[in-house]
Amino acid sequence: MPRYRPHVAARPSWRCRVCGAAWPCSPARLALLGEYRENRTALLIYLATLMHEAAIDLTGQCPPERLTDRFLTWARVRDQS
Repeated sequence: MPRYRPHVAARPSWRCRVCGAAWPCSPARLALLGEYRENRTALLIYLATLMHEAAIDLTGQCPPERLTDRFLTWARVRDQS
């Protein structure tokens, strides 16, 4: 039976150590949503902190608006209307 390996970022590239996708990859997003399901604000603060670190590591490689989409936009609460 295969062991689960957490999808974590490899720094300074900010690629997933398991699947190689831009982090947070889909499995990492699902895990983070589960971990922070009771506190979306804490998740957004955590992701904003990581986005800031990634912005430093990826200076000149990734525009800030792409980092915002990559780290924050997906985690915002969806409008229920």
